[in-house]
Amino acid sequence: MSDPELSIVSVDTTIIDIPLIRPHKFATTTSDTQPILLVAVTTAGGVVGHGEGVVPGGPWWGGESVETMKEIIDRYLGPYIVGRGVDEISGVMVDIERIVANARFAKAAIDVAMHDAWARSLGINVASLLGGAFRTGVDVRWALGAAPLDEIVDEVTRRMDERLNFAFKLKMGALDPVVDTDRVIGIVEAFGGEVGFSIDVNARWDRFTALRHVPQLVDGGVELIEQPTPAEQLDVLAEINRRVSAPVMADESVQTPHDAFQVAKLGAADVIALKTTKCGGLQRSKEVVAVAKAAGLRCHGATSIEGPIGTAASIHFACSEPGIDYGTELFGPQLFAVELLQTPLVYSEGQVHLPEGPGLGVELDMDVVRKYARG
Repeated sequence: MSDPELSIVSVDTTIIDIPLIRPHKFATTTSDTQPILLVAVTTAGGVVGHGEGVVPGGPWWGGESVETMKEIIDRYLGPYIVGRGVDEISGVMVDIERIVANARFAKAAIDVAMHDAWARSLGINVASLLGGAFRTGVDVRWALGAAPLDEIVDEVTRRMDERLNFAFKLKMGALDPVVDTDRVIGIVEAFGGEVGFSIDVNARWDRFTALRHVPQLVDGGVELIEQPTPAEQLDVLAEINRRVSAPVMADESVQTPHDAFQVAKLGAADVIALKTTKCGGLQRSKEVVAVAKAAGLRCHGATSIEGPIGTAASIHFACSEPGIDYGTELFGPQLFAVELLQTPLVYSEGQVHLPEGPGLGVELDMDVVRKYARG
């Protein structure tokens, strides 16, 4: 039975809108701000754990938004978990499946907040709850906007000179495929093969378009192809994977352990983009990684443009999980125009470093949170 001090006495939610340093373009939308749902779980012992409900650019990606997540947590999930112990994560995450279907981004916020509160109560970090950190940092790939060629060259050069990133991702899918493909190959060629570039189409090309342009991109030097075709069309993704030499990464296609199993069975991808948000939290993410490892697939620590709470959670996961073995793109806070933490996460030498201290090892600057909170 749980220690009474670990009992949850309240679950509070706050939506904040954080401005970005530049517009961030996805296949179907462009973001100037990133909305984040902050979730605070408070225990009877007075410990507060935080989680984030955050999606990449809005409900276009998976059907959830900060508004829907707030309603689901305030009305359904929060009241249900009050009275449960923060050390009952496995049981709570199983039980809430009977209350709300899917809603994995909202459930991830609950999962992370409980991990943070439990670890803080024990005076240890979240990585220790996940098995212990075996490394203190992970490589970070930087996502580029849809700026003109010269601006992108300047941005890549600057970030490399500052030793912040050594690998980069280019978003595709919003422009005419011919124009988009020429643009990306031009960027790759501008660096003479000395810089690693991947592309992400966000599942927006059909089979015909992908079969025409993905081989061109690989021939042009792109080193990783992320989700060119719709999530449910695993047979098409498998066909592309067989035709090109560069690894194919599945993102939208994998949100559950069964999804990972299906991708592996069909040979639809070589790499899985593991987002702790889309999988429903740290517990479920471990299951997805286990399936991938058993099938010989690699996992990339992907991002939903999380704030520092969600990013810190993913860092603890990646530093404690050997199955995250194809780098990460945990750059979210670097894209923000304001700092949400009292002490920022540390990015250097192409990596983001595991924060020290109990729980997630980070402390929110509540003055900044209040400033950007929705009325």
